[in-house]
Amino acid sequence: MSQTFVFARNAPDAEYDRSLTWAVLLLAVGGLVMVYSASISTAESSRFTNNNAAWFLARHALYLSTALACALTVFLLPVRVWQQAAPWLFLGGVALLVAVLVPGVGREVNGAKRWIALPLFSLQPSELMKLGAVLYAADYTVRKHSVLKSFKKGLLPMLAVMLIVSWLLLREPDFGAFVVIAVTAFGVLFLGGMNGRHFAALVGMLGLGFVGLVLSSPYRMQRIFGYMDPWSDPFGKGYQLSHALIAFGRGEWLGVGLGASVEKLHYLPEAHTDFLLAVLGEELGFLGVMVVIALFAWIVARAFAIARQATQRERHFGALVAQGIGIWLGFQAFINMGVNMGLLPTKGLTLPLMSYGGSGLVINFVALAILLRIDWENRQLARGLHA
Repeated sequence: MSQTFVFARNAPDAEYDRSLTWAVLLLAVGGLVMVYSASISTAESSRFTNNNAAWFLARHALYLSTALACALTVFLLPVRVWQQAAPWLFLGGVALLVAVLVPGVGREVNGAKRWIALPLFSLQPSELMKLGAVLYAADYTVRKHSVLKSFKKGLLPMLAVMLIVSWLLLREPDFGAFVVIAVTAFGVLFLGGMNGRHFAALVGMLGLGFVGLVLSSPYRMQRIFGYMDPWSDPFGKGYQLSHALIAFGRGEWLGVGLGASVEKLHYLPEAHTDFLLAVLGEELGFLGVMVVIALFAWIVARAFAIARQATQRERHFGALVAQGIGIWLGFQAFINMGVNMGLLPTKGLTLPLMSYGGSGLVINFVALAILLRIDWENRQLARGLHA
């Protein structure tokens, strides 16, 4: 009787995390509106879109509908299924990263081969690898927990695997995805109990590797120095960032009004993808940007809260996956926002849940559906029911 009372007192009111769900949906719907606003001028003047102003809107709405359908399906799968499938999903992601580099298979855009052209859409393997890395790192940490503090038996095998993934990503090249995947995977390992000294050494190695990659590539050097002083070459390497900063400056506190952006009129490149936040800042102002930041912060906070609840119930794989998803989405959003505001060099990363794109949007929703499933199973256990 007393045990039943304890479960009833601690049981959450809802079957799922409603605040997390609303935060995700608000960002997704806001992204749909902003994609239309940011892309309308490009769509009207492009032969590729048949001068249809709503072309990007229709495509993004289709992507969003597909993402929601996938999320609802994924939510029905128990977390243990993802743990069993994690190594195979990771291997599948590696195979796709190899395939995108094969001549005739990968599609090249602006000098980068990051997409596989399929009959109805283009698949971006690096987006699948982000989810695969989270699941694999969590599964690896749980399986190797007893030897995780050992460099030879714990860290070295994972390091070797991630070096292969990193090499494939840099061959595309997709430096932004490489940074997100590396930080997420090793963040999961650290939270799972990696030796602190090994982690510090790994961070140092990654830092040296980053410097080496920058110094070895004139293209990356230009990006670094262009971001540090975009006004020194506002019509060259600093063009994109200077116009993003102009957009934020025009927005001031409350914005110039939805749809009234000037920078999206062929001044700011990639306005509906990488630099969507700059258009949002121009049209909705500082207030609109702060709302977006607050929603992402809430998603990350809820991910770590769900992880803590899973840890209390000794569901370690679910806890690490929740933390990994929080690190991934929070870190990618942070990088995109930093790039838009001139705080970080251009990385070519989209804003999760909001920017135009099919692969990224679908994978983001699948990851968040897994997070909601972890939370649902936590709540079932809190009620004394089977997860």
